Amino acid sequence: MSRTRGPWTVLDDREVYRNDWVCLTEYAVTRPDGKAGIYGVVGFANHALAILPVRADGHIVLVGQHRFPQNRYSWEIPEGGGALDADPLEGAARELREETGYTATNWREILRMDLSNSVTDETAIGYLATGLTPGDAEPDGTEDLRTRELHFRDALEEVTSGRITDALTVAMLFKAYYMAREGELDSDLSAAMLDQGARRV
Repeated sequence: MSRTRGPWTVLDDREVYRNDWVCLTEYAVTRPDGKAGIYGVVGFANHALAILPVRADGHIVLVGQHRFPQNRYSWEIPEGGGALDADPLEGAARELREETGYTATNWREILRMDLSNSVTDETAIGYLATGLTPGDAEPDGTEDLRTRELHFRDALEEVTSGRITDALTVAMLFKAYYMAREGELDSDLSAAMLDQGARRV
């Protein structure tokens, strides 16, 4: 039986591939222009979770790792996945602890976004984490991680210069910058994040 998705009519669908993280479904469709076509959608078993850990002095924590699909090294904020039926905040706290060793006393959701909505249903939830306490990282077997700390404004410069290209990191840094500039964050934290004089030399 056919069904609609907005201006698209879905005539049939078949699962092409599945593993524990993703599945690929191919849809036989009638396109918005009335012609027959196909549409492939990558479905995800998890939400994407992103955490921007900010210290009281305006420095943040980045995680470095080699990304298999692009075959290059990437510096990013801590990120991971959380089951669709689980509390995303619990997953975010777990990812922060596993990847950096840090725990946080204050959490605030600041972003929701669709990561590549022409080909996937993956959604992301981003948190600002403050009140940080260091500890020992516990990365899983797929992760060979390094961490570094730098001032928030220096991280923004790495985004604008193209050294940081990860989509969630870019979005989270600019959202936090907007919030700091617009008075949507604690005033002391905003001042520390925006103060170029707080940067390390």
